[in-house]
Amino acid sequence: MSEQHRSDAILQRLLTLHPKVIDLSLGRLQRLLALLDHPERRLPAVIHVAGTNGKGSVCAYLRAGLEAAGRRVHVYSSPHLARFHERIRLAGTLIDEVLLSDLLEECERANGGAPITFFEITTAAALLAFSRVPADYVILEVGLGGRLDATNVIDAPALGVITPVSIDHTQYLGETLAEIAAEKAGILKAGMRCVVAPQSDIALRVIEHAALRVGAQLLIGGQDWHVSTEAEALVYQDGEGLLDLPLPALPGAHQIDNAGTAIAALRALGLEGAPLHAACERAEWPARLQRLRSGPLVTMAQGRAEIWLDGGHNAAAGRAIAGHLSSLSERQDAPLHLIAGMLNTKDAAGFFTPFQGLASAVHTVAIPGESNSLTAAELAEQVTAAGMPVAAAPSLEAALAAVLDQTEGPIRVLVTGSLYLAGHILRSHA
Repeated sequence: MSEQHRSDAILQRLLTLHPKVIDLSLGRLQRLLALLDHPERRLPAVIHVAGTNGKGSVCAYLRAGLEAAGRRVHVYSSPHLARFHERIRLAGTLIDEVLLSDLLEECERANGGAPITFFEITTAAALLAFSRVPADYVILEVGLGGRLDATNVIDAPALGVITPVSIDHTQYLGETLAEIAAEKAGILKAGMRCVVAPQSDIALRVIEHAALRVGAQLLIGGQDWHVSTEAEALVYQDGEGLLDLPLPALPGAHQIDNAGTAIAALRALGLEGAPLHAACERAEWPARLQRLRSGPLVTMAQGRAEIWLDGGHNAAAGRAIAGHLSSLSERQDAPLHLIAGMLNTKDAAGFFTPFQGLASAVHTVAIPGESNSLTAAELAEQVTAAGMPVAAAPSLEAALAAVLDQTEGPIRVLVTGSLYLAGHILRSHA
């Protein structure tokens, strides 16, 4: 087997170790980490990031700021878009194939065939890598929830971050916002400082109660720190003073709060000056309101359509994306068409409702290669229930062809609804 495909084969084996893709628990991973001599206890300072929306963006701002300050930074994030290697960044560089394969096999041998989920055993491999490669910080993004997420095996993170909490993953985290917020707040530990993004009143009450119960110190957006825009600048203010910073490099009004959350975290870590500017200016995070500039879909559009990509998949993401596209329409009017695929665990109606009156139509597709994808017809039914014009298409190409056939003049197309669909686009179409 070529080295290039070795990790793919190992990852396929790891998928078979547990009958469920998601089974929230810490016990299986704690057992494996003990067999690996506890790499989670030998890490650089950990920044643990939980929340519903904005985790990836906040991690991107944090990494940009820390690296601009000369710090070596590991990053763990999920899911990946194009290749699994994206999940593990070692001191600024994506993990290489040989090291990834060796670590996965080491974890597989130590596990000895015992039941463990894919995310748990691959998290063990990431922690093992982070324990062996020198760095100053580890940015650890929660996979799902917080309290029982595999990343929550760190006893004393240097800092926590909780991004905006909203309704998502209700089958795992609870039906209400309060229940979901309690799961996110499960990352709080005694003596830990945690930066909290602006939240709804319900979510904030739950987080504050959890912090009081365990003895964590919160730095709360809208109370301890504030962020806004003024004259094409991001204005950040806390008890230490007021800063004029560049607007975030990542597009969308929601990125103001995300950038502000990261700035608050960087300030809590003692950073000042140029690294804070770099955090705003240098952050990169694909498939978040990303305009595609090349690839088959762009070629197919022949200059008639802007092609945008966003992996958003819940109601809060729908509102944020729709808000940005509305602002684009105000600057340059063009009919908006959505090409969407979603997993069968998502609230499609909640995601699409913010696009009512903004999008001319939705063209639904199945996500290629995803067994948990809604079919184009099933998703079309849910879009219809949300009160929007919709047509099911057999493929992305067929959906774009339909848009081009039905519309004259400039068009704006957003491919959205799932990070898995976005990953397919980035692998095959960009």
